[in-house]
Amino acid sequence: MAPTIDLNADLGEGFGRWTLTDDEALLSVVTSANVACGFHAGDPSTMRRVCETAARNGVRIGAQVSYRDLAGFGRRAMDVPPDELAAEVAYQIGALEVFARAAGSRVGYVKPHGALYNRTVHDEGQAHAVVEGVRLAGADLPVLGLPGSQLLTAAEKAGLTPVAEAFADRAYTARGTLVPRGEPGAVLRDPEAVVAQALSMARDRAVTAITGEPLAVRARSLCLHGDTPGAAELALRVRRELLGAGVTLAPFA
Repeated sequence: MAPTIDLNADLGEGFGRWTLTDDEALLSVVTSANVACGFHAGDPSTMRRVCETAARNGVRIGAQVSYRDLAGFGRRAMDVPPDELAAEVAYQIGALEVFARAAGSRVGYVKPHGALYNRTVHDEGQAHAVVEGVRLAGADLPVLGLPGSQLLTAAEKAGLTPVAEAFADRAYTARGTLVPRGEPGAVLRDPEAVVAQALSMARDRAVTAITGEPLAVRARSLCLHGDTPGAAELALRVRRELLGAGVTLAPFA
């Protein structure tokens, strides 16, 4: 059988007069949109616009929830009490749901952003808080996360659908985690390398760690970061190469 994979990107990552992602172009390429919900980026007007475009293009809308950290783009480590974090996650999902419904769609999944995403790989307490926030929002939404993470384990235990995710433009450690952004080579800058890694992940279910070890990949969704320079053009190229290799692109079930 031909492999099938979801192609997602982080979108709506601007606020006010400041813009970062080429939402219009990316929404013509991806099958799922991780929409910033106002805590690391995004504002009501941006959220509304992205939801309307996503609905018009048949792209699934996901809530990209974050620590409350506009100044640090949600990439700074923070210690948030679990009850507070759960409430903030629910708040972000609810805000996006208003605009998704107004556009004739719904929030279809949840994905943490930045420092929260990385924290929930190993921190059981923060992972459970995110899942509690999803439940508090009143919807049994699928949760995207790194394979083997505490987040996906917590989601499954809570009766939510865990969705394993891989990254076409990030380097991996030998343990299967992402190389921290502060380390050399953490983000793949060469378009050829990004395309090659996307093909390897989607078609061959494999990736090579930054230290050379081969790793198995069992991901249902493939992420491209929307804030990468030239992200829209790169995403379009990845899409074309995947389709040319016989990979079917579709939102995860």
